[in-house]
Amino acid sequence: MSSLKNDFDELMDRVRIGRELTHASFEPIYYLVFSPQQILQVKRELPAWRAKLRNDGWDVTRFSIADTIADLFATAPLRKLWLGADRQSPLHWKRTNEALANFLSQGALQAKLAATLATLEGRKNAILLVTDLEALHPYLRIGTIESSLEGKFRVPTVFLYPGLRTGKTRLKFLGFYHEDGNYRSVHVGG
Repeated sequence: MSSLKNDFDELMDRVRIGRELTHASFEPIYYLVFSPQQILQVKRELPAWRAKLRNDGWDVTRFSIADTIADLFATAPLRKLWLGADRQSPLHWKRTNEALANFLSQGALQAKLAATLATLEGRKNAILLVTDLEALHPYLRIGTIESSLEGKFRVPTVFLYPGLRTGKTRLKFLGFYHEDGNYRSVHVGG
């Protein structure tokens, strides 16, 4: 198994070289794929990776899926209704997760990511690190978000993906979802 450091270095080499124009996509989208057991290790490495990127001349922006979802849930118009329903049936997780997934599937998370990408457009050496993808479980999958933002990735965007690589373009989110091959990105690791 390759190390996270080696995988990150290989990924950044690919980012520096750029993407080849292929039939799938030419957007600068990259995935650092790592085992779900390495989630905490990736979180520990992230400050060093960000510092290394800055030292190499990159203008680094981080987009945390977990923080964004927490903000969206905290300010959602239905929050009081959700909390009331939760007080009435605190162990009814399926209904709770369905309500939260329905809210997220309406595009607020995609809109926040698109807005972040828009602020980076035209900035010299900009790179976006999308972290905490595990927070999408059980609501969404990142492939859906990536697809909905087709054409908006104009700066290198690196998704830190906890899962398994099952082929050149196929990934298993968190190692237990069904594999998905609908990614238009370069995958390193996994």
